[in-house]
Amino acid sequence: MSVPEAIWCPSPNFGPRRDGLKPELVVIHYTAMESAEAALARLCDPQAEVSAHYLIGKQGQLWQMVEQDQRAWHAGAGEWGGLDDINSRSIGIELDNTGDHPFSEPQIVVLEALLHRILKRWSLSATAVIGHSDMAPGRKVDPGPRFDWARLAILGLARATPAVTDESSEGAEFSTLVAAAGYSAAASQDDLLQALRLRHAPMRRGPLCAADMALLQALTS
Repeated sequence: MSVPEAIWCPSPNFGPRRDGLKPELVVIHYTAMESAEAALARLCDPQAEVSAHYLIGKQGQLWQMVEQDQRAWHAGAGEWGGLDDINSRSIGIELDNTGDHPFSEPQIVVLEALLHRILKRWSLSATAVIGHSDMAPGRKVDPGPRFDWARLAILGLARATPAVTDESSEGAEFSTLVAAAGYSAAASQDDLLQALRLRHAPMRRGPLCAADMALLQALTS
């Protein structure tokens, strides 16, 4: 996979990674803005105090705003797998999308190539790739239900949703299982359930059910 040459558009919104931390996660976002240019302007605005390492446009344009070894301000408050200060532990990738339409093919092709390079550079596994909603349940929903996690998983660029054959969950506790699956941020059961489904069962609706519990058991087994 080849990554197109990134257009360097430096953002002032960054700093050193704290406590000598290095990237161990990649967080995928959508911009929720009307254009890549508008998103780029915001991510480089010192008054906005937000940034990301990369932005990928709908036509596959690639912008880089922060060097990978620096701490971009993209994740905000949250936690994943018991780890906080996600900004110091991650690389943030923004996708030009409002959240209510599919992601374009050129955009996803570039994302795949970029993820491949990042994972290789930092010796990370597919499980390192998460969504903003994974680490900030109830606060964020991006990259949303239209994002094709299964496609990334097939390429070894994200964790696959395990097949579930047994929906028995006797004796299992949702709070214990969901934390063990990585969703350790402080949030309500409803918000944690939404985050789990956004990633692994985006078409599922309604209250917590046996299928959710079986999914969690499969993710943590």
